[in-house]
Amino acid sequence: MRLSAAIAFTVALTCFALPAAAQDMSFFITSKGSGDGANLGGLAGADAHCQKLADAAGAEGKTWMAYLSAGASGGKSAVSARDRIGKGPWYNAKGVRVAADIDDLHSENTKLGKENSLNEMGKMVNGRGDSPNQHDILTGSQLDGTAFTDDADHTCGNWMSNGEGSAQVGHHDRQGGGQNPTSWNSAHGSRGCSQANLVATGGNGYFYCFATN
Repeated sequence: MRLSAAIAFTVALTCFALPAAAQDMSFFITSKGSGDGANLGGLAGADAHCQKLADAAGAEGKTWMAYLSAGASGGKSAVSARDRIGKGPWYNAKGVRVAADIDDLHSENTKLGKENSLNEMGKMVNGRGDSPNQHDILTGSQLDGTAFTDDADHTCGNWMSNGEGSAQVGHHDRQGGGQNPTSWNSAHGSRGCSQANLVATGGNGYFYCFATN
């Protein structure tokens, strides 16, 4: 009986000690990129990366999607990041609600910023004033979360290029309003698509992940 009681106590203590991410997290910045610049293996590869990181952090049982847009290509229509991530609300790994819904997420009311835009382990991501600065977050998106409609490359070949091209990035440590260059999702284009170029301009190939359920 004593052994059974001890086991039960240990199990209960372990469950109690699980981080908030295990139950509540529905938004994070990836703690690592693909390692191959903006070549994420396309949208499918980016989604799989989000899922892998979330599952490893204990946020299992949810479907995770990358906040990334893609341009029209090969007869396929453009894809907008805002249409991929569900309806909300979304919470970070500390249980803070960062947005109530899609409109809130893309408004001045969004709680996204350096303190709340945490990675899946609940850690703050380097930004302005940190060394190295890694505040450039890949999105390929306009301010309202939609894909670009011009002929320029804003997605590094729809997230398949680690060389030529450019990717629109946001600043996770936005300061003040939601307009360039302080926007969390659409601040400027990257210098190129290689890992070296992403790092040189203030990034590390990170991107946002949202749970759709």
